[in-house]
Amino acid sequence: MKEFRISSLFFLEILLVGTTVLSPADARTVSVDRKNKSKVTSSAHEISPSHKKAVSGHKVKHQSGPAKGGEESILVQRARVRSHGAQVGVTRAVMDQFVSGTNPMQILAQTTPGVNFTSSDAFGLDTWANNFYMRGFTQDQIGATLDGMPLGGQGYLNSSGVAITQAIIQDDIGGMSMSQGAGALDTFSAQNLGGAISYMSSTPKDKAGGKISQTFGSYQAFRTYARVDSGILNNTGTKFYASFARTNSNLWKGVGYQNELQADAKLVQPVGDRGKITAFFGYGNFTQANYMPMNLNTWRKMGRNATFLKPDYEKAKLWAYYAQYTNNVPPGYEGILSNDDIGNYVWDGSQIQRTYLSYVNGHFDLFKNVRSDTTAYAGLTSGTSGYTNNFVTSPSYGAVSLNADGTVSGVPMALGMPHLYGQRLGFTQKFSIDAPHNNHIDTGIWYENNYWSDDYRLYEDNLNSGHNSNSDFKKSQAHTWYDDSFNTNTFQFFLQDRWTIIPGMTLLAGFKSLTQTTHGGTKADYTAQLEAEGWNPYYRHAVNGTMTASAAFLPHFSFDYNFLDNHEFYWDIAENLRAYDFKTQTSGGPWGGLGKNSPGQMAQDVFDANKDKLRPERTWNYVVGYRYNSRFFSGSVDFYHTDYYNRLATITEGVSNNAYTAYMNVGRETVNGADIQGVIRPIKGLSITNSFGWADARYQSRSVNYGGQDYDIKGKRQVYYPKFMYKADLTYNWHRATFNFNVNYLSSRPITFMNDQKVPAYWLGTLGLAYNFGKIGFAQNIKTNFGVTNLFNKNYIGGITGSAGISGDDNYNLFIAAPREFYGTVSAEF
Repeated sequence: MKEFRISSLFFLEILLVGTTVLSPADARTVSVDRKNKSKVTSSAHEISPSHKKAVSGHKVKHQSGPAKGGEESILVQRARVRSHGAQVGVTRAVMDQFVSGTNPMQILAQTTPGVNFTSSDAFGLDTWANNFYMRGFTQDQIGATLDGMPLGGQGYLNSSGVAITQAIIQDDIGGMSMSQGAGALDTFSAQNLGGAISYMSSTPKDKAGGKISQTFGSYQAFRTYARVDSGILNNTGTKFYASFARTNSNLWKGVGYQNELQADAKLVQPVGDRGKITAFFGYGNFTQANYMPMNLNTWRKMGRNATFLKPDYEKAKLWAYYAQYTNNVPPGYEGILSNDDIGNYVWDGSQIQRTYLSYVNGHFDLFKNVRSDTTAYAGLTSGTSGYTNNFVTSPSYGAVSLNADGTVSGVPMALGMPHLYGQRLGFTQKFSIDAPHNNHIDTGIWYENNYWSDDYRLYEDNLNSGHNSNSDFKKSQAHTWYDDSFNTNTFQFFLQDRWTIIPGMTLLAGFKSLTQTTHGGTKADYTAQLEAEGWNPYYRHAVNGTMTASAAFLPHFSFDYNFLDNHEFYWDIAENLRAYDFKTQTSGGPWGGLGKNSPGQMAQDVFDANKDKLRPERTWNYVVGYRYNSRFFSGSVDFYHTDYYNRLATITEGVSNNAYTAYMNVGRETVNGADIQGVIRPIKGLSITNSFGWADARYQSRSVNYGGQDYDIKGKRQVYYPKFMYKADLTYNWHRATFNFNVNYLSSRPITFMNDQKVPAYWLGTLGLAYNFGKIGFAQNIKTNFGVTNLFNKNYIGGITGSAGISGDDNYNLFIAAPREFYGTVSAEF
């Protein structure tokens, strides 16, 4: 079989996380000496020189200082990379098969059974409209790290960290791995209830060079990426890279655009032959005119293209008048939209998010059998994210009334724009020890301080024109409604031992301890002042206090047995705990959405009462699986079960000025599921994959008191989560050409706790073509890619965000996915 070369640095990084899986399109087997499998460090940076072993019978060449003749390399002869235990991994080669800049979570969803990703845009950049599903969990409930640095939750306006799409340029991710079991003990996270994703940034190349790619697509989309590698600069081995990316596209409906600017830099400095120091810096600037969220009625009656009212300003004022001052709807919409629906139609909405992220890591072989990884990191986040508020009044233009000609005097609306700022400082320390009797011990600690503030401001709209969606939003032009701030301290410790019982059979046992304390709430509230000025504000629920989530012993056990060359059996068991959310007094969490429609009971009273009753969410996760690999067929089956305890939920009904909200413990929940995948390779270059996922997530509480009424939700399905997923993928490689066709099915998703309203199921198809021209002149690896997303132009609901209601179609948190779009990319290296 023809030999091929891959970078040893990247190969070893993938091995370190215990995951070496490729999609069927790039399936190749890497055979690892099982006697030494337990001695692979879990660090995401480097494997110790003393543990670099022979791979597939070929020795790994190791040298300190500059490499002669370019990168280190290893030879691999077999055909397919396998996943390990309950973990899977995706290499850079697989990521390159997707449209340049695609959200990494979307790539994981396309290549992994039991996982799905939905969004409102083809790139998957808008975190407000994104959903990531994995075995009963979403992006807010899994752990995520970049080179071992905690990223926090991966949801919208992430107060605990930063989304991966803003932390690093997608092209600079060298690989990623995902634990679909109970997570990984050495993944530092306070959000993890089950499952974890580890992203590894690529390593600067030994030889000077670079890469450039250009993407064009539908709705005037373009994306430019450029990277320069310094190569090894001196006899100590110093090397670095710097890169830049710009993504820009018009919205596929409505007025506005989506723009992201990013820059990355990474420096590696070897320290003799015993270690290295790595520094990373990432910058992200995301600006977007938002897509309008809907309820089911709006989608069904107004269609896929329903969106904000911009640029019709007179219509925006008229609809704001009907929403705020009447219980009726504008002429022509009787029996079509409700008054609440009219209130959701606003002038426009937008968001700006800026992120600065950096870390310095030191990796050293302290002794022959002891390695150390130390990381200090810092992250700054700032931005704005808001929309026109139809339930306040811009007071400078006098009283609001409906004129005889159907126009509106005054301005019955204003821009509500939160100003966000976050600051994270932390460090991690890990030690890896090769102990006697085939034991490998890992231990480590994590500490982080997180400051988060949210200053909610109102900006007057003009008499004849609206605000600038993406202006500077200066404080001197604003009227502050409230100012919230939180300070959080997090500490985590873990200890685990991976014991190789016999060659190919390993047992892991360990535990972690986690404690997180958050103090904060409303620092200032100006509701009374706004009332006096004529803004017509509609609520006050300032809250202050402290919440602590803590667990001293969260155990984790896993077993993995590779036998008869092609077979693997494994199981995974762990307990996890998730700390409390914090963001604003209007969002979910112990501090948010309290006191509304509660006469005689202020929000502080509700918070104080909840503090004595609430407990952090906990889960017990159980996974058992079997995997088979051969040249012509690969198959796997996983069964899993999760027990939720203290399931916390924010329940909301109604529009913003008349909503009833509660944050409560809805009791226990159980998840039973299975993932099955089969891959056949009947001829050279052809791979056909089919996978099926089943996740039956159901609440177990018989009595949930909401709004003074008891509801029995026992047996009701988990809100927003699909029960069935199906994927079919066909990939054919012929010489330098690649063809890929993918079909994805997602079943219906309930959007209320009583399951009386559901988002319909849908089928989704994608198509991809690629060709590698090789070397032309000084340029090499010249590639072209062509892709079609939503191939069948399906009109379907993608992301669902925010809290759910008890029953009825009264929440406006559904996002319509993008229609069929076309993308083409040309890239080259030099």
